[in-house]
Amino acid sequence: MKPSELYELKDGKLSRKNPLCPRCGQGTFMADHGDRYTCGRCGYTKWKGS
Repeated sequence: MKPSELYELKDGKLSRKNPLCPRCGQGTFMADHGDRYTCGRCGYTKWKGS
């Protein structure tokens, strides 16, 4: 995924599409796998239903 696809421009403000990893911190996005978000760096998984 290109870095430009991780952001969205809305009303003149830049926002992130995917959440950041709570373990790794700033600059590490979590991947969207449909039913969950997963960090490729540390393996942290957050399920969307919970």
